[in-house]
Amino acid sequence: MKSTHTRTTEIPDRVYFRIGEVSSLVGVDPHVLRYWESEFKVIRPRRAKSKQRLYRRKDVENLLRIKTLLHDDGYTIAGARRLLKESGSSPQVPVPGKSPEVSSNHLGMIKQELQEILKTISPS
Repeated sequence: MKSTHTRTTEIPDRVYFRIGEVSSLVGVDPHVLRYWESEFKVIRPRRAKSKQRLYRRKDVENLLRIKTLLHDDGYTIAGARRLLKESGSSPQVPVPGKSPEVSSNHLGMIKQELQEILKTISPS
């Protein structure tokens, strides 16, 4: 069963978020956030004087995109890392009421799959 939590998450209008808040927004445990931080270069929270992680809005958006790629779209860590690198490290987070941007590469793959389906169901 796929989670739609990342597709409807609204990020509060704030500059910084603590790890507990980000954990709630993204829907994963804090240890998962720390692990993703080690695996994805686009996630670089700042540190407060108390050494606590302070995530910016862009970090939260990137984490939501990573969660979508890993949990909903079925990418591996390496695959998600490659996709984020190819997209220029500024992934688009789906916004409720708006359709997410789709790369031309994805559209080409979808078109090819649809043509193959059409060939199999069309009478010859």
